[in-house]
Amino acid sequence: MTVHVVSHTHWDREWYRPMESFRARLAELVARVCDQLDAGELRRFHLDGQTVTALDALAVRPDLADRIRAHAAAGRLHVGPWHVLADNQLVSGENLVRNLLAARRVAADLGLTLADVGYCPDAFGHPADLPRVLRGFGLDTALVWRGAPPRLARFRWRAPDGSEVLAVNQGYYEPEVLWDAASAADRLAAFRDRQAGRDADGPYLLLNGGDHLAPRPLPAGLADGAAVESTLAGYFAAIRDAVPAERVVTGELRHPGDWLTFVLAGTLSTRLYLKQANAAAETLLEAWAEPLTVRAGRAHAVGLLRHAWDELLQNAPHDSICGCSVDEVHRENEVRFDRARQAGEHLVERALLDLGLDTRLAGDPVTRAAALVVVNPHAAPVTGPVVVDVHTAPGHTLAGLVDADGAPVPYELRETGPTPLFCADLDILPDTRDTLRHRVAFVADAPAGGWTGYTATVVPGEPAPVPAGVPGRSVTRGDWTLTVADDASFTLTDAATGRTLPGLGRLVDVGDAGDTYTYDPPRRDESVTPTLREAWVHDGPVASRLVVRADLDVPAGLTADRSARSAERVVLSLTVTATLWAGVPELDWRLEFDNAADDHRLQAHFPTDAPATDWTADAHFSLLTRPLKAALGPLPEQRGYEADAGVAPVRSLATLPGLTVLAPGLPEVQGIAGERPSLAVTVLRAVGWLSRPDLRARTAGAGPQLPTPEAQCRRRITAAIGVRLDDGESAVTTAAAHRRAPLRAWQLRPGAVAPVATPGLCVDGAQVSAYKPAEDGDGAVLRLVNPTSAPVVVTVSGLVGTPVECDLAERTVGGAVAGDRIALGPFATRSFRVTG
Repeated sequence: MTVHVVSHTHWDREWYRPMESFRARLAELVARVCDQLDAGELRRFHLDGQTVTALDALAVRPDLADRIRAHAAAGRLHVGPWHVLADNQLVSGENLVRNLLAARRVAADLGLTLADVGYCPDAFGHPADLPRVLRGFGLDTALVWRGAPPRLARFRWRAPDGSEVLAVNQGYYEPEVLWDAASAADRLAAFRDRQAGRDADGPYLLLNGGDHLAPRPLPAGLADGAAVESTLAGYFAAIRDAVPAERVVTGELRHPGDWLTFVLAGTLSTRLYLKQANAAAETLLEAWAEPLTVRAGRAHAVGLLRHAWDELLQNAPHDSICGCSVDEVHRENEVRFDRARQAGEHLVERALLDLGLDTRLAGDPVTRAAALVVVNPHAAPVTGPVVVDVHTAPGHTLAGLVDADGAPVPYELRETGPTPLFCADLDILPDTRDTLRHRVAFVADAPAGGWTGYTATVVPGEPAPVPAGVPGRSVTRGDWTLTVADDASFTLTDAATGRTLPGLGRLVDVGDAGDTYTYDPPRRDESVTPTLREAWVHDGPVASRLVVRADLDVPAGLTADRSARSAERVVLSLTVTATLWAGVPELDWRLEFDNAADDHRLQAHFPTDAPATDWTADAHFSLLTRPLKAALGPLPEQRGYEADAGVAPVRSLATLPGLTVLAPGLPEVQGIAGERPSLAVTVLRAVGWLSRPDLRARTAGAGPQLPTPEAQCRRRITAAIGVRLDDGESAVTTAAAHRRAPLRAWQLRPGAVAPVATPGLCVDGAQVSAYKPAEDGDGAVLRLVNPTSAPVVVTVSGLVGTPVECDLAERTVGGAVAGDRIALGPFATRSFRVTG
């Protein structure tokens, strides 16, 4: 029945204060901890689970470096195993891997030893693949909290691929138990009694500390057998053999919580612009910058690549990417996303340049031909749409487009206009040329992991007018006919199967009296759908589009008592564009509008025509199946609980029988039960408070009661969703990968010749999760993933070098691969170091 007391602080790098304000306090805390360790007032201290705390403190107090190293070397100061404590549901699996790799790099630079416990208790739920990630770094334990089964103090947590860790459910951290010496003994006894209610055997874990709190010396008299000053590793060692093998929890940890143990599901959709920026930056680095850096052999670029990841990782903590901090924090988040994007795009440009593809448009604008290149980031051939700007000399226009073999290619002119073009670089004098910009769209075929060329013929003359749309409400392309309804939703009819699906993309707006953590419907809510104003048909050689204008007449906000939506109204002017591309079996649905209303949530609904009891979505490396639910669970009646919000995190796809929705960057989806089961994708949630204590869906505060007016998202809102009529695991995961990272096209420097088709890495049977420079500079690391429930045998070609199996930490764990075939079990990942 012993209580293991672990003194710690939970350090949110930014939250109700911006980062620099918190960092100044962090430096004071670290100095105080060093003093207490020096004086023997503390025996050990856990400096949260992230190396960034040490890095941040030393940035402003470099004089503490030797003391921190000495205490860490002596086992008195523990950091890690993460670089930052991420919200591990809203970032990609590769983001989590880079996080742990960065922690090892930072720890080595600072001379620190990392803690060997999978410490991640304060994330807002835990993804199914986290045990796999931890085991890939040699960690076989996990300290969890939110979303863990509340009645289980200890259990074995198993990922879809079978990876397993020993998990401890923190329950609820209680910093006040030992805060006051006079009441410590009584509070400790009460703590032990509460723990016995869910764990009769003990021992118990008491995390002595809390958010941004400096430690106090432990009260005298506790070391009488009732409590011992311990470490997380010591506690796990004490209970390692006490967890029955059959006490297994599988999959994600998003169980309804106990008292004050909130999953805080509203953070999946708060400030969605952050989630969209994060998804775009992850894709840029994972799918483009890293593989092209490997392909071009740019070992010297690793420093810039790490810098881009460092900027991105700084936005991964739960109070950052979740959008539940003060407004200033999230302004800084947007700057970091921009920095990651700038570095990533530079890496892509330079890698292409080294590969002979110069995308810098310096020199005289073209007058006869424009060379284009289409690059495919996937290790399999892809057919997909591209949109590219072609700059010609003034007075010239495009007369045709041919592929690398000289065959004509249909294309559409989308925009045209005079555009000054500035170019400058290390070897290019700054110069601005007058050009005529032609935005063209076409469907390209690109080889696996490589590129192919296209040539646009340029002739003198004025460009033809951009084809204007005609009024209409229906288009047909191949077997599909798309018709817009009066509420701006679409009916899709498939002549090949006879299926008709009405209501696709039906927008539903409701009130939200919640905060940045929790969606909370007003007591007297009003549901609003758009009214169609006009629809235009654009039917061209490569795509058929319906461009719809609609009005969404919504309440401007809430009433003064927040019990209902206000009488004052505002009309949101929506543009919805639905596109059917030639040869692509997918509806491309896009929404744009300027949000001018407060305190509301807007979802796009996609119903199927088949009965269903559950729905499937992708997580980090696996597909997960979840039950269909009501839109919102029963509201709690007791203080300190929350309702089941019904929403769940997705990476990029969600499926029902016969229907798949592809929505990268829009991670909040609901699978809603009903006569026509549907997937509801949140495209906007606008709220104005960090936390409020007066919610019905969560009957306690979740943070400081501070206004966050910028969380109302009074900005341009965009959302892009793909819709498919298939639901086979292999087909939809491939489609989701293509949606996350579509083909890209560039015009090459004037005078260049369009390149021939040049393949690269080719993988048949699985997806490439990573193809990156190795951390130690020795070769590259290739990671293959099978996100489906069926085993596969993968064929790999195009590698330069021999693959040798390694773990996620890039340590060799097997021999060289014999032949070009690799087996992957259900939901499996395998990593390989490739050296020449």
